[in-house]
Parts: sequence; C-alpha cells; structure tokens
Amino acid sequence: MVSWFDESRLDDETVLAGADLRLRTLAESGARVRREAHEAAQVTADLVARDLPRPRAVIAAGPDSRLLRAVLEPWCPVPFVAWPNPGLPGWVGSLDLVVMLAPEGSDHGSASAVAEAVRRGAHVVVACPERSLVAEHAAGRDTTILPTVTGDQLATAVVVLDYLSHVDLCPGADAETVATALDEVATACSPHRDLAVNPAKMLAIAMADTNPVLWGGSVLAARAARRVAESVRRASGRSAIAGDAEHLLPLLEATRQRDVFEDPFAEESPELRPLLLILDDGSDDHVVREQAGILRAAAASRGVRVETISTQVDAEVARYASLLLTGTYAAEYLRIGLVED
Repeated sequence: MVSWFDESRLDDETVLAGADLRLRTLAESGARVRREAHEAAQVTADLVARDLPRPRAVIAAGPDSRLLRAVLEPWCPVPFVAWPNPGLPGWVGSLDLVVMLAPEGSDHGSASAVAEAVRRGAHVVVACPERSLVAEHAAGRDTTILPTVTGDQLATAVVVLDYLSHVDLCPGADAETVATALDEVATACSPHRDLAVNPAKMLAIAMADTNPVLWGGSVLAARAARRVAESVRRASGRSAIAGDAEHLLPLLEATRQRDVFEDPFAEESPELRPLLLILDDGSDDHVVREQAGILRAAAASRGVRVETISTQVDAEVARYASLLLTGTYAAEYLRIGLVED
C-alpha cells in the first residue's frame, strides 16, 4: 500500500481523540518525573546521609546505561564505564559503585547483572519497582533500591542522577527543572494547539515525505537524536537514522539534486529525499558549531531541507528532555497524519 500525509488530520478532533492515549502519555511526562522524584526522595536522602566514601569507579549497568554515560562521562571525577551487556566487567569489586536503571524491573539481563554486583561486594544502587525481578536479585547488605512506580525511563534516570549529583559524581539533575521543561514542551506541542503555531505538528509536516536524518552535536543531543529516530521509525516505518557528522555527511553529499520538473502526482511516487533534522541544545562548543555548519552547507548544496529542534532551558538534563519530547511529539503527529491508500 502507498501512504500519504493528510495534514488536516492533525487538527481533526475526532482523529486526535483516537490517539488520545499516546498523546496523553507524552503530556504526562513531567508529572511522571515529579512522581518518581517524590517516591525516591526519602531513600535518596537516607543514602546521602550515610556519607559513603567515594568509589574507585562507577559502572552503569544494564540496557539503559548509555543515557547515564551521556551525562556522567564528561564530568564524573572517577573512572566511569557504561556496560550495557549482560554481566559486569571482570575487575568490578567492593571498591566500586554499580548503578542501574530498571524502570520495569522485569529484565533478566539486568537482574543477572545486579546479582553479580552483589556477589562481588560492590555498592549497588538500583532504580526499579520494589517488588520486581531485579529488586529480588539486588537484595544485599550494600544495595539500595530507589523505588520507581511509573516505568518511565527518563523519570527513572532523573532519580538516579539526582542521587549521583548529591554525592558529587555528576552535574545537578533537579527533578523539578526537568519536569518544568517537559511541561513547557507539552503545552507548546499540545494536540489542541493549531498546527500553525505548534512546532511538533509543523515538524511532522516537514518530515511527511522524507527519510529524516538526525544529528545532535553534544553528547546528550546525540543521544536524544537516536531516541527520536527510533520513534520516527516506529511511527512511519521509514529508515530514519541518527549518527555523527562524519557518518551523515556522505549520505547528504550523495543525495541527487532535486528535479524541479518532477511531477509530484506521477503514478510512480518519487523516492523519499532525506531531511536533515538538527537537535540543538545550545552548545557553544566550537567543534559542535563547526560540524553543524558543515552539515547545513552539504544539505544546501544538494537541496536537502533542514529543520531544527532547539531549546533554551538552562540545565543539561532538562535540555535533553526537552529535545527528546519535542521530537517524540513530532513522530506521533507523523503517525497520525500518515494514511494508507
């Protein structure tokens, strides 16, 4: 079947009502961050009050470890390792801190990793539901469970990062700041806001007949770009990709020039052209700005459209959350607008 994009669906109340559950889930992102922070507040305070010695190294274990790496790696004052694979590095021992995000608490690989950390005598901090498979395997003298209740990956990460910031292992990750940033995106991208002033709806229209190519310059913006690309692939079935500048540049340079005489209504639909989507978190790093300029110039030389998701939020994790939610809203509106013919 051939799919086409009907932008009128983005302001159709009946159509939007059919997607209410998914859109409501996005709108409640800030509330989930606040709830997780509230649930874990007392445990976090008790853990900080214990004034544990600084670990020899921090190991972020489990499938969500890459998010922690994006925040900690440039800042952490002790060696930091992200370990998304089952088990743990062979050198991990009693002098080390193992942290894990397990929002659902049902992953067998995560349960195995925390059990291995407990067996080796490492200090373990796990964010997971109190009654879950991971919590059962994490039981031990030097284990702390930061209770989670929403199953939200970002909200769970904020809880862990809040604890790590209190013990000077990462920059601040204030839950209220992150939640406020998410609320602002939910307001700007609300389904009840007309597409003419709705950045996510406008972005969905821009992506409608393209294969998006996503780039984020900073470590966290790049992480957000990968997550948004995943959402676009799920929403549209198209080959949206995210990568570093050196990987995306050849793709842009290989794009054929647009044929101004091409009939958009021909029976054989023209191939989908790329769209360069830049996630800009306001980084003033010279290399990031230079790479952005190179990508924009390459896109301009081949007639490739460029769109930008930007944020003016001050805090690092809040900027990541803002970029991620805006892109996810756009992917959802892309799903709503696509119609199979």
